[in-house]
Amino acid sequence: MAKATKNLTSRELKTPRAAALAGIFFAVLTITAQVLIRLSVPTDTSDTGAWLSGQASTVSLALSMVPFAGIAFLWFIGVVRDRLGHLEDQFFSTVFFGSGLLYLSLTFVAAALAGSLLADTSLRPGNAAGAITYAFGRLVMYQISNVYALRMSGVFMISLGTIWLQTETMPRWLVFITYALALLLLVSISLSVWFTLIFPAWVFVISMFILVGNLRTRSASASTESSPDPA
Repeated sequence: MAKATKNLTSRELKTPRAAALAGIFFAVLTITAQVLIRLSVPTDTSDTGAWLSGQASTVSLALSMVPFAGIAFLWFIGVVRDRLGHLEDQFFSTVFFGSGLLYLSLTFVAAALAGSLLADTSLRPGNAAGAITYAFGRLVMYQISNVYALRMSGVFMISLGTIWLQTETMPRWLVFITYALALLLLVSISLSVWFTLIFPAWVFVISMFILVGNLRTRSASASTESSPDPA
């Protein structure tokens, strides 16, 4: 019985740590990729693609990070749901899971469009049809990443914040900050392309909070086990 309890405690300690590491990995890769893209690609959606001659390799590097960030995000979702266990609310968990998958799908679609435009432009430089394709693809990518994916990340934050509020697995102040940031993402009318960094930055903060809490719990458990039994 004691061995089974010890194994269960070990699993409970490892679960939030896995979620934290996955969230940190996702946040670092996503922020790095988005910063590289924002610094390389002009914010004006009517540009003709002149930046491709000098920044194409940087954008390609950024796009190569996206699949790995997506894998880490899936891991983050799975471990968070596993951590909630029987406390999970079916309604909000469905919204949480669905919005997370939609955000990831939209991100992948935008990245695939960007990669296709890079390949098409390099194969047909200066071609009129290629210029039209580039302009259309650029606008589609902008709409996907700065409108639809942004809104889905806001829904993801609201649903997860509500689950935390119901289960009391996170402090209230962190839940209210989550609500405020989510509302900002939902109502913002593409005020800035840098708004897309809010979501991965939030995941990073949440993951660090979980990781620090896990390390403190481990230290407390180790101290309890090492203390002599008064009986």
